[in-house]
Amino acid sequence: MAQFLPNNARPGSLGPTTAETIDEGLRSYMLRVYNYMALGVAGTAALVLVFMSNLPLLKTLATTPVRLGLFFAILGLGFFAHKVIYSGNKIAAHAAYWTYCALWAALMAPFVFTFFAKGQGVLVGKALAITAATFAACSLVGYTTKRDMTGWSGFLSYAVIGLIIASLVSFFFITDPGTSKTLSLLISCAVVLLFAVMIAFETQMIKSMYIEAAQYGDNAINQSAIFGAFALYGSIVTMFQHILNILGLTSGD
Repeated sequence: MAQFLPNNARPGSLGPTTAETIDEGLRSYMLRVYNYMALGVAGTAALVLVFMSNLPLLKTLATTPVRLGLFFAILGLGFFAHKVIYSGNKIAAHAAYWTYCALWAALMAPFVFTFFAKGQGVLVGKALAITAATFAACSLVGYTTKRDMTGWSGFLSYAVIGLIIASLVSFFFITDPGTSKTLSLLISCAVVLLFAVMIAFETQMIKSMYIEAAQYGDNAINQSAIFGAFALYGSIVTMFQHILNILGLTSGD
């Protein structure tokens, strides 16, 4: 995590730390991460409702060029987020996080709207409940496990890339409705399983980041909390979107 620390950070600013101090600080830090993440999810939900209330804007967001633009904007911001968040600029760090949340809201709004338009709004609530329960269980595993998950980084990265490619192939090249539906279901199932592991991995990573950030003071800890929330937020909204897709494809309506 050293490459993510601010350039002007210097170790030792907290002085000697005891196990009790670390334990207390870790609980406070993790609570900050989850609070940032929860606020991001709540903000995204609010923006989705705003977008759904504006039909002309919603139609624009549903067009293929805009959807692709939002998709690649999210990927790009996700790739460069650590550099922005750990730049030492608090405003830039928050701007990156909240922009990320807004982009996700714009991307998801047309998709969520289709369920309400078909009278399947209850599926949105079910997807939220399933996602929340799955996230809580997976994050708890990542926080409490003694197994070092660092070695999983490469596999998870390549798996995400593979699923992105599969999604793009399905979007652009699969025209048969039956085949497209089957492939979409398979991709969504794979995404949910992958991101369940990803949440556990990220939680352990975020926990480990605190130990190093604590050497550099409160600013580094806060930057790590924002970065941790950024990572978990991306995983939970991705999982929600695909759980909702699974419920929609298997509802029989």
